Amino acid sequence: MNHLLRGLAANENLPPALVDRLIAVADDETADRLAVRPDLSHHQAVALAGRVEESAVRLAYEGRLTAADIDPRARPDVALALLDTGAGPAAWARRLAADPVVEHREKLAACPDLPPDVLDTLLTDPETRVVAEAALRAPAHVAARLAAHPRTEVRRAVAANDATPPSALASLLNGDGPPAPHHCPAREGEPPSREHGLTPGHDPAPDHASAPDHGLTPDHGPAPEPFWDGLHTCAAHELIRAALHNPATPAEAVTRFADHPSRLLRWPLAARRDLTPEAYETLARDPVPGIRAELAENPAIGDDVMRALADDACHDVRRALAGNPRVPFDVLTRLAGGTRTGTAPLPRIASASPAEIAALAASADPAVRMLAARRRDLPAGLLDALAADPDAKVAGAVASHPGLAEPRLRDLARRHGVQVIAGIAANPDATPALLAELVRRRPPARKALRAIAGHANATAPALLACLDDPEARVVAAGHPALPTQVITALVEGADHRSAEAAAANPSLPRAVMTELLPPAPAPAV
Repeated sequence: MNHLLRGLAANENLPPALVDRLIAVADDETADRLAVRPDLSHHQAVALAGRVEESAVRLAYEGRLTAADIDPRARPDVALALLDTGAGPAAWARRLAADPVVEHREKLAACPDLPPDVLDTLLTDPETRVVAEAALRAPAHVAARLAAHPRTEVRRAVAANDATPPSALASLLNGDGPPAPHHCPAREGEPPSREHGLTPGHDPAPDHASAPDHGLTPDHGPAPEPFWDGLHTCAAHELIRAALHNPATPAEAVTRFADHPSRLLRWPLAARRDLTPEAYETLARDPVPGIRAELAENPAIGDDVMRALADDACHDVRRALAGNPRVPFDVLTRLAGGTRTGTAPLPRIASASPAEIAALAASADPAVRMLAARRRDLPAGLLDALAADPDAKVAGAVASHPGLAEPRLRDLARRHGVQVIAGIAANPDATPALLAELVRRRPPARKALRAIAGHANATAPALLACLDDPEARVVAAGHPALPTQVITALVEGADHRSAEAAAANPSLPRAVMTELLPPAPAPAV
C-alpha cells in the first residue's frame, strides 16, 4: 500500500478531506510528497509535522511552518531550519549558540544573517568546526581578523569565504605573518583524517611522519618540487586550494601556481577569468587532460589558446572547447566533425546571429548543419529546409522542434523512419492523429512510445498502445487522458511503479481514491 499512498500524496486532485485522512496514516516517504503539495494548508502542515516528526524540517524549509508552531527546546532541528530560511527569531539563535550539542551549534553557524553577538559567540566556540563554519560566512572585517587564526581549518574556511578581503587572501597564499598557513593539522595536535582533506588511499601515518613525506618543509613552508606528488593533500594544502578557487583572491597572488608541481593546485586556475595570457598558455600545455578541459571551457582564454586546444588529442578537451561561449566560429565548425557535443544547442550557437546560423545551415558538411539544427528558434523557412535535409541526423535534430506542420512531420517519418520517430513523437505540435499512427509502427520504437505516453496531445487509443512497453506504461499511467477504468486497473495491478503513477493520475475517480485510504480513525471518546 505504501506506493499507492505515495501516489495519492502527489495527486493534484486529491480532495482536502482525503488529504487529512492521508496525513493520519502517512509514513516518511508519503510525508515528503505531502509537504510539497501547493494546496497543503497551514493546519494540515502542523498536523503532518505532528504525525511524522521527520517531515517538520522539510515543512519548515517549504515555508509551511512558522515560529509560532515550534518549540525550539523540543525541536531544535526545526528551529535551525527556520533560522536558516530567515524565519526564526534572534532569541532562538542566542539560545542555540549555547546548545550543548555541537552539531546544533555548527548548523547555526551556517545560517545567514546571524546577529553580531551570536556570531561573536560562535567564533569563540571551543569546537574548531563550529568556528570554521562561522568563518565561512563571516563578513569582511571578521574574516580579515580570522585570517590569522591559529587553526588551519578556520583559516581554510576564511580562504573559501568570498567576503574575505583580497589582501587577506593574498596573505594566506603568501604565508605573510604568523601563523604560517601551511601548518598541518598533525602539528596542531589534530589527528589526520578524511575531514582534513586526505585523499582516499593515503596512509595518514606516513603522510604526517615527517615534513618531506607530506610536502611540507620543517618550517611549514612549501616543500621543494620533488616532494609534491600532484595528488596528496592535507588541511594546509586544502587552504591553498580554497584560496585559489576564491574569485576574490587577487590574480597576481595565484598566477605563480600555474606551473605548480601539484595538479590539485593548478586545477583551480583553469577556471579563473582574471589570469594573464601567459598563465593560460602555461595551463594549455598542462599534462593533465582534466585541467586542459577545464581551461577549454573558460571564456577568458584568448583565440590563440583556443586554436591550440582545438588540436588537443583528448576528446574531452575538444568537447569542452566546443561548449565555450567565445569559441571562434571557424574553430567550432572544425570541431563539429570529430567531436561529440550532445544534443543541446551549444552556447556559441545559441548566441549566433541569423546570418551565422544561415551559413551553418548551408554548409556542405552535415555535422556543421547539425549545429544550426539544434537551435530551437529557427525561422520557419530554415526550419523546413533542415527538416527536408537528406541526412537523417540533421533532420532528426529538428524533428522535435515546434513550428513544423503535420505534413512536414509525416514526410520526416516517411523518409527517415526509426531514426527520427522519437523526435517527432516529442514534438509539441504533433497531432493526436499523428501520435496514433506512430504507436502503430512495427517494430515499435521504444523511445517514441515513452515520448507519446507523456505527450499532451496523446489520446486514449495512443496511450493504450503505450502500455505494452514497461517504461512507457509508467508514464502513460499518469496521463489524464487514459480511460478511468484503465487507470483503476493499473492501480490494482502488480507493477508498483505503474500503480503509483496511476494513483497520482488526476483523472483517478474520487471513489477509488477513497477506497485506497485506510478507514478514518474513530474520534477519541
